[in-house]
Amino acid sequence: MTDNDFDRYVGLYRNSVTRAAMCILRDADEAEDIAQEVFLRLYTYSGRFTGDEHVRAWLLRCAANLSIDALRSFRRKNAVSLSDIGEQPARNNEKSAVLPAIMALPAKLRIAIYLHYYEGYSVQETARILKISQSAVKQRLKSGREKLKALIKGEIEDDI
Repeated sequence: MTDNDFDRYVGLYRNSVTRAAMCILRDADEAEDIAQEVFLRLYTYSGRFTGDEHVRAWLLRCAANLSIDALRSFRRKNAVSLSDIGEQPARNNEKSAVLPAIMALPAKLRIAIYLHYYEGYSVQETARILKISQSAVKQRLKSGREKLKALIKGEIEDDI
């Protein structure tokens, strides 16, 4: 891979990779760290890609794997969040009213919804990226939509 190709992929997919990591981790700083690690791995990757879509899928899968690994890490499990000690999060880049509800979903549902609805992958492509069956993706999307509906309905009723 040439430096020009690498720069182009960073420009094209940096936001998608960061958002995918954010979707799993729920922490903007960690998501940026994961995105940086993903692109470092891309830079050192010696394999070949068949096209831009193959690169995009590889990057998102790598971001998901690294994010899940980060969730499992000892440091993450034993860390105290700044928001838990009273500070408000410094960033709120997403303007969607649905995003807080999506972030409240379990990780399995959250990443399936993100890949399908935010990144525009089909059920088949999402299944391939997550290495699960298409029926599992459909079930996760269905469960995710049901939970989102309940979460959003609950928030509306709380505001009334």
